[in-house]
Amino acid sequence: MSEKKTTHFGYQTVDAEAKQGKVAEVFHSVAAKYDVMNDLMSFGIHRLWKRFTMEFTGVRKGDSVLDIAGGTGDLTMKFSDLVGPEGKVVLADINDSMLKVGRDRLLDKGYSGNIECVQANAESLPFVDNSFDVVTMAFGLRNVTDKDQALREFNRVLKPGGRLLVLEFSKTNNPLLKKAYDLYSFTALPFMGKLITNDSESYRYLAESIRMHPGQDELKAMFEDADFANCEYHNLTGGIVALHKGIKP
Repeated sequence: MSEKKTTHFGYQTVDAEAKQGKVAEVFHSVAAKYDVMNDLMSFGIHRLWKRFTMEFTGVRKGDSVLDIAGGTGDLTMKFSDLVGPEGKVVLADINDSMLKVGRDRLLDKGYSGNIECVQANAESLPFVDNSFDVVTMAFGLRNVTDKDQALREFNRVLKPGGRLLVLEFSKTNNPLLKKAYDLYSFTALPFMGKLITNDSESYRYLAESIRMHPGQDELKAMFEDADFANCEYHNLTGGIVALHKGIKP
């Protein structure tokens, strides 16, 4: 009888099969106030991180884009404008609560024509090979149980020459910044979570999940192992966040 695989859920060790459900509970809990909390937690800087990401996508009119773990649709809206009516953007998220918030937000802002919303697991994408010119994932990879499998799936659904961009919290080497960031993450974040969403534990998990996520060089190596070429990363805000990029040969 084979041993059960384990993985990290924040600082806890859990059965790999259980992580997806636990992550789902977190995002069901915070979906309604997700955008408000993002602005509060990052002091609005997450918008600059996403703007920086957009500059590296190279998205053009007529392109097909997959915004996986796209949540409330921040990047999807920008992609929709860029690809135009002849292009296509798929907003995908594993969590139906997040996807519903995203879909409603897009409709409220008048977006619909070139956008499709799909509930999808990053580890097993419901798309045929060579479907997309660009795949993006912003602040979602650390919640995936099998990150290597997700990266292989991103490679599979990209067209040759297609680009993957992953924006994610990472590691800072600045000791003063690290100390301040740790203090903020484990005290202010749960407090704000309690205040805004009545859920401090979900935000404690989010802080812990950031610490357990691979650092810049480790994630770059994972991109390369998944057969991406020209892999590189750009540190933002002192390395608290990093944008990783790879191209499907």
